[in-house]
Amino acid sequence: MGTVIPLRGPVPSAPLGPEPLWRTGLGAQLRAERHRRGERLADVASNAGVSTQYLSELERGKKEASSEIIAALAGALELSVVDLTRRVADRLSAPSAGSGHSGPVCLAA
Repeated sequence: MGTVIPLRGPVPSAPLGPEPLWRTGLGAQLRAERHRRGERLADVASNAGVSTQYLSELERGKKEASSEIIAALAGALELSVVDLTRRVADRLSAPSAGSGHSGPVCLAA
């Protein structure tokens, strides 16, 4: 017979940290969209009908936003709720340094 090549066992994976919270991803995306547009907190808050303090807390991931608030903020940023949601989902699934989460993988043949 030929040479026997031993197969490696499963590679121990690094322990995964806690998954990021939706409110954290939403807040980071809201801030990124606002900065991309070159707008101030007060501008977006006013256009969405929320207080500047509340928007600041949302952007820092300190508060949970209702669906009505998310819709108002998306509109103030000239985005649809679907577009904003997709961008948040992309942000949450993207690999980040040291998180241990790699997100989905697509292999092409």
